[in-house]
Amino acid sequence: MKVFDSVSDYANSRSGIEGPIGFVPTMGALHSGHESLIVRSIEENQTTVVSIYVNPTQFDNENDLAVYPETLAQDQKTLETLGVDVLVRPTYDQIYGDGFRYQVSENLFSQELCGAHRDGHFTGVLTVVMKLLNIVRPQKAYFGEKDYQQYQLISDMAGAFFLDVEIVPCPIVRESDGLALSSRNLNLDRCARAKAPLIHKLITNTPSDLKVSEALSKAGFDVDYVETRHGRRFVAAKIGENPVVRLIDNVPVAM
Repeated sequence: MKVFDSVSDYANSRSGIEGPIGFVPTMGALHSGHESLIVRSIEENQTTVVSIYVNPTQFDNENDLAVYPETLAQDQKTLETLGVDVLVRPTYDQIYGDGFRYQVSENLFSQELCGAHRDGHFTGVLTVVMKLLNIVRPQKAYFGEKDYQQYQLISDMAGAFFLDVEIVPCPIVRESDGLALSSRNLNLDRCARAKAPLIHKLITNTPSDLKVSEALSKAGFDVDYVETRHGRRFVAAKIGENPVVRLIDNVPVAM
């Protein structure tokens, strides 16, 4: 596996990379959900590129950024075992040499659901993804459906800006108890981890969004939203202390 800590070094070597290229952007702390995206990319492309970059511009809460899990050494071993061809690990100064003066924003769907509770989050997401796509220049880029709103916004962005890349959605990977895999799950204490699977159980089996919200609140969650739209039921709720962990999930529903 080739490792690039420099965007310019990757760009200089890009002409020698055999295509088609599949791309999986990550913020590290890799889990089986990430691995499923990577495996699919390896199956569908001649070369697979993974990036690890914890993007500060998408964090609306400094504490959340401060406690975001970092497991770089283990992540690199995982990527090598899976057979990833290229790892790109850019720095903040490389990604935001402009000081974040130039931004990609969306003024409709990004204001709903998570966007209504995380000011500026999706502007940070869309901006860094646009930059990474321009750096890597893949034919396909893979995103998990746990962050379904994020996937949809990135897919729409690619279409709106005529980007020559296919944005590929991949199914949510779950623990045996139903909890959607997330890097933030590493921050759950024992009590919060025991309660966390209730989210999936309720959104799958409870007919009313209001009833789901009430049940989560009763169980000790701080609920941001439970909403059914676009053929899916979406939820975001916080649990735990020191740190508080924000969990999101969604499931398709019959309309």
